[in-house]
Amino acid sequence: MGQKINPKVMRVGITRTWPSKWFAGPRDYISQVRQDVLVRKFLTKHLREAGIDRIEIERPSGKRIVIGIHTAKPGLIIGRGGAGIEDLKKKLHSKFLKNFRMGEISVNINEVERPNLSAQIVLQSMVLDIEKRLPFKRVMKQAIGRVERSGALGVKVMMSGRLNGAEIARREMLISGKLPLQTLRADIDYARAAALTTFGLIGLKVWIYRGEIFDRHEEAGDVIKEKIKK
Repeated sequence: MGQKINPKVMRVGITRTWPSKWFAGPRDYISQVRQDVLVRKFLTKHLREAGIDRIEIERPSGKRIVIGIHTAKPGLIIGRGGAGIEDLKKKLHSKFLKNFRMGEISVNINEVERPNLSAQIVLQSMVLDIEKRLPFKRVMKQAIGRVERSGALGVKVMMSGRLNGAEIARREMLISGKLPLQTLRADIDYARAAALTTFGLIGLKVWIYRGEIFDRHEEAGDVIKEKIKK
């Protein structure tokens, strides 16, 4: 089963928590889920250069929303004197959050300590390299090398499509280390995306194994941090 479904979804409630934390009745639930999806898609696309790891959304009350952005380059989002955050709040308000006032929207920027252990950040850098027409084998090997140097216990990278402009689409995969997808306590980060090229879409997937979590409240990567200290 672990080979067939999203590793992050499989571990929600066990070693992972929900990216959206709020409660709503039957009348508001659908609209709020749709709002969360649109906000995440917009931020991921709009801030792709900043290296977004994850976006957490909380609604402490019906009249307030808190958006937490975990990024590898917080300076690109914050801007000079916090001007970037204000512009971001205005865009979110005008496009998706019209039912909130400007003062009811909070955007928190958090820096990711080890970006090369984040599957989403590694994936975004690969997508940018593929769209710049770099050879796909070099992109895959460089990504695996960066992840290994950061202390990951295992990594798998998969790419499919018309690789290097070939006439026939195919799938290429590189694996390093171990990747226990069946083990629920394994801290496995996963991400997928598509790169838009002149030959069509190139699909990419990344799995990163960062150790085992025995306590539900441990943060991701704590096992690796302890090994690095030793």
